[in-house]
Amino acid sequence: MANDLLIELFTEELPPKALAKLSESFSQQIHQALSAKGLLSVDSISSSFATPRRLGVRLSKVLAQAADRSVELKGPSVKVALDAQGKPTQALIKWAEKQGMKLEQLTRVSDGKQEIFSARTTLRGDSLADVIGAILTQTLAKLPVPKLMQYQLADGTTTVEFVRPAHSLIVLHGNSVVPASVLGLQAQRSTQGHRFLSSGPIDIQDAGDYERALQACGRVLANLGERRKVISEQLEKTAAAHGANLGQDADVQPLLDEVTALVEWPVVYVGQFESAFLAVPQECLILTMRTNQKYFPLFDAQGKLLAKFLIVSNMAVDDPTLIVDGNERVVRSRLADARFFYEQDRKVTLASRLPQLASVVYHAKLGTQAQRSERVQRIATHIVNSLSGSRSPRIGATDQSKNSELSLLKNVQDAARLAKADLLTGMVGEFPELQGLMGRYYAQLDNESPEVADAIADHYCPRFAGDQLPRGLVGQVLALADKLETLCGLFAIGQLPTGDRDPFALRRHALGVLRILIEAQLPLDLRNLIDTALGTFEPAQRHNAQASLQLQSFFMDRLTGYLRERGFTSAEVAAVLESVPTQFSDLIARLEAVRSFSQLPAAAALAAANKRTGNILKKTTPAPGVAVQPQLLREPAERALADVVDALTPLLDERLAHQDFAGALALLAQARDPVDAFFTDVMVMAEEPQLRDNRLALLYKLHGLMNRVADISKLSA
Repeated sequence: MANDLLIELFTEELPPKALAKLSESFSQQIHQALSAKGLLSVDSISSSFATPRRLGVRLSKVLAQAADRSVELKGPSVKVALDAQGKPTQALIKWAEKQGMKLEQLTRVSDGKQEIFSARTTLRGDSLADVIGAILTQTLAKLPVPKLMQYQLADGTTTVEFVRPAHSLIVLHGNSVVPASVLGLQAQRSTQGHRFLSSGPIDIQDAGDYERALQACGRVLANLGERRKVISEQLEKTAAAHGANLGQDADVQPLLDEVTALVEWPVVYVGQFESAFLAVPQECLILTMRTNQKYFPLFDAQGKLLAKFLIVSNMAVDDPTLIVDGNERVVRSRLADARFFYEQDRKVTLASRLPQLASVVYHAKLGTQAQRSERVQRIATHIVNSLSGSRSPRIGATDQSKNSELSLLKNVQDAARLAKADLLTGMVGEFPELQGLMGRYYAQLDNESPEVADAIADHYCPRFAGDQLPRGLVGQVLALADKLETLCGLFAIGQLPTGDRDPFALRRHALGVLRILIEAQLPLDLRNLIDTALGTFEPAQRHNAQASLQLQSFFMDRLTGYLRERGFTSAEVAAVLESVPTQFSDLIARLEAVRSFSQLPAAAALAAANKRTGNILKKTTPAPGVAVQPQLLREPAERALADVVDALTPLLDERLAHQDFAGALALLAQARDPVDAFFTDVMVMAEEPQLRDNRLALLYKLHGLMNRVADISKLSA
């Protein structure tokens, strides 16, 4: 008979940030294991359950006994099974006995390589009662547990391991308990409801009645998704009733996930605090409410913090006064700490804190924060000088004065000098997440320029995938310098990421560098930046001689992934990176031009011709300095091609001077017919050396012309 199967493991409080992954893995693994045993119908549906104290899953249409199945057993080869007279050997006789078969029941078949003996038999299907215990044991062993706990069972001697101590196990098939054991627990039908609101132990009479029984008798919403939806709706409704909102969705969702994993019977209450606390930078207050207390701060329509917050409680009571008062006392104390640190920090300027950086170790092999700050300043200065040398339009755009380059350099150096000073403040010591942000506030109080203050806050950006870039050029330069210093320093001492391990977030730093170079369109050469940054470290700190090459490869891996995520194909990425390997300011424009070119009717033929040209030139290149000699162009097809190349060269130069990459590639379509005719009518590798060299020189010139924007041969299948 097919029935619903309910499994619930009741535990102590599970880690909230891991609950969703634990629940998903628990459900998926049990579903897969039962399916592999033939105990699930093909249209079986899984429902997962997760609360702070339980993991559960219910699967529909689970069989008590899997169907019998016919299998073919492969035996010894005929060469081994029969002797020279064709009589059965002991190898065949023993194998048949082992299978419980008579010799006449065996058949001779081919396994694709040789002729063998085989036997067909029927295997009895697995019983749910026989396999469920092993399935549960394997499932729990494979859960993505952050950290295992060891604890003793009630017998006082047996020790088991799990993420949290487990107290009971339910395994119900329909209305029947399936005998099973795991973690020293025997399967039964009883569970616990809400720690305070439940009416007592709850017996689940039928697997299909699980959710209703927990909700009605235990005051537990067992489904994680439904509980999250209930909380979200209550939060939105309560915030709207107070003319407020919850703030940025990206900040709210992670907290909502965590709170959902902390409660079983959610209800939302409103708390408030004295408006005098709003004199403290609101980011400090928001952080302490969200991170420390799991409260939802409220904001007005302009995004300004209000003196109110929402509490997601696990207790539904008629009079929540005691709950609200208790939470208000706690938050008042936390906000008072934040105000104290802020007021104390304001008494000392950022610049006066700088000498203390010499006593703060950055890394045992890389020195102090003061030494790190000096390296960042040197890298940042080099970047500004490189931008000035490139005549970057970004410099003039940031400051219209005649001294814009000097102004940029001074602001960058000031920001680089002060960027890490807020690490020494009380506020950042208490709330490390505020580093950079508090530096901006304190720089403003110290009357530093707006560009410097913003750069101090922004030099950590982008902090995660999709995060904003630093808002101005000063911040972008400082962010590049800071990230390059981190990457080069750690690669120099051999601290490279391995597999899934990346304790210093070097992949994130590399992606941040690439995003700034590409999205801010800074005309800087990555290889030069890497070598410059590595050069700021003392020789004794550079243990890894391959650091530069390894970093370049590391960046290119990140770059390829980044461009693929932006929707460009592997062929498009390969075509552009082949021509522009380390300078990325116009990378996106080139990629978009290649995409447009690939849609042209002539694109496939030109890509194939370019590939053919490249293959010829790899085998035989013209002598250095050899130019095309018009008098040696004997065939009409090669004269026509030379004319097209000469005509297109200045036109491409003009397009590229204006960075019109799409227009430049579109011009190449004019070369399709002459190129096709050349390869049809002209023998490149002519016997006469001068003729052969001249044709190779023409191909070399054509190849260079066609690859000015990208290596279009990469578009050829």
